[in-house]
Amino acid sequence: MKDFSDATYTAIISDLHLCEGEPVNKKHPLWKKYKTEEFFFDEEFADFLIAIEKEAGDDKVELIMNGDIFDFDSVTAIPTHPIFRVSWLEKRRGLNPQQAKSTYKMNHILSFHKKWVQALREFIMRGHRVVVIIGNHDLELHFPDVKRAFLNHLALPKEFNDNLRFNDWFYISNKDTLIEHGNQYDPYCVIEDPTAPFIRRFNLIEVKVPFGNMATRYMINGMGFFNPHDDRNYVMSAGQYIKFFLKYMLRAQPLLVFSWLWGSVIILFKSFINRLRPKVKDPFNIEDNFSYIAKKSNATPRMVRELKELFIDPAASNPILILKELWLDRAFLIFITLFILLQVFFIIEQAYDISLFWMFIPILLFFPFFMFYSASVVSNVSLFKEPSERILSAQGLIAGVSRIVYGHTHDALHQMIGPIEHLNSGTWSPAFLDVECTQKVGKKTFVWIRPNKEGGRDAELLYFADDGIKSYGS
Repeated sequence: MKDFSDATYTAIISDLHLCEGEPVNKKHPLWKKYKTEEFFFDEEFADFLIAIEKEAGDDKVELIMNGDIFDFDSVTAIPTHPIFRVSWLEKRRGLNPQQAKSTYKMNHILSFHKKWVQALREFIMRGHRVVVIIGNHDLELHFPDVKRAFLNHLALPKEFNDNLRFNDWFYISNKDTLIEHGNQYDPYCVIEDPTAPFIRRFNLIEVKVPFGNMATRYMINGMGFFNPHDDRNYVMSAGQYIKFFLKYMLRAQPLLVFSWLWGSVIILFKSFINRLRPKVKDPFNIEDNFSYIAKKSNATPRMVRELKELFIDPAASNPILILKELWLDRAFLIFITLFILLQVFFIIEQAYDISLFWMFIPILLFFPFFMFYSASVVSNVSLFKEPSERILSAQGLIAGVSRIVYGHTHDALHQMIGPIEHLNSGTWSPAFLDVECTQKVGKKTFVWIRPNKEGGRDAELLYFADDGIKSYGS
């Protein structure tokens, strides 16, 4: 394995969310508009790689692609002549995370991003190195065949193969910066054990997908007016949902409530069933696996074990939390109330001849209570976007660094949190606040680490624009 322990210039990007291109829907042109090729940034990525090379001068660049580079969860394409069984659910919401199916998805994604692949290939062949850290949306990179498919598209000459490395969840750059995607501290997106990410489903092996990713697969994939790259598109109040439905979805998706209901039930069911499925582990290779992960990450096996102990508990361990996030608690409340009222009505009707109209009186009395309850339930999704000083400090002590870089939240930032310099590399994804895709969220940000006069390295948050690299604060 090539020595990656020393680095002079390091560029960190994350959350590109490369995916298939969505064909323009002529009848409903706003349907998944954010996924259309209009918003691909492959040429800008190629220009970005050339720009950071110029910044580094004669030195080589270490490019860290810090998770969610690919978005397997949003791929809904099905092969014309599949070599595997495709269920009715997969036909509607995308293929399951199994090796052959995930390999198809990787090939399908990259077929839309040939310019991006070519730019990365040329960058590596100019002597630079690339580290791909696996995030929560590209978990399927854990499959060897998926990695191999990516390498096949790059078609690197043999002497450059060692310039590209896949890391399971973290990487330590130049002994001064810990880099990881950051989803391990988000209960909705945490991977319970990235050292053993597979579960057995009967005679099949799957990646264990967290609750947040299932929401993309089984809900967002069927609700094409919600942009998954910014939480504000789908975390709304009841009133906001009603306005959104009337404005955009009434004609295109009038049966939205049914899509939401069966999608939510599937998410709830799969979240708990996956927790019961057995992990795929080889007891004879556990120690070797920790040593291998440590070597790839410029760490020690002890660091790997200790960093792993900081992971937060998954949301799937709290059924009430999941019910509230999916709005199934409110659906259950309505169902139970209507069921009880119907039973009472039928009992009264045995003794008195009354009209069904009287049912509406208790329903109207129930409505204010229901609205009050709905308003009191607040989504916790945004709660975990703020980095924890306790976790950052512990990570710094374990890894022996004072600088930590995350991605995941899509919120670019640079600040001191306790003793740790913390940066978030933001996102390049097609994140918009509106269905028309006119209100862009964020810039094409990245973290740039370069040498200083004292012999150490300094980090700054920058962004790439048409006229070059600029400071994020400018």
